[in-house]
Amino acid sequence: MVRRGEVTDQAWAQIQPLLPTNDRRGRPWKNHRRVIDGILWKLRTGAPWLLNLQ
Repeated sequence: MVRRGEVTDQAWAQIQPLLPTNDRRGRPWKNHRRVIDGILWKLRTGAPWLLNLQ
């Protein structure tokens, strides 16, 4: 079940092929779907983007 504001399975099926794969060395990337859901949440709620400049 998709909660309100999250990317639906149908939308994700269209978006996923456009995203890069993790075919490189180093730390694996985070789950793309969770990252996109988080970005959409930020845009929808107007929450500030916090920068840690320390």
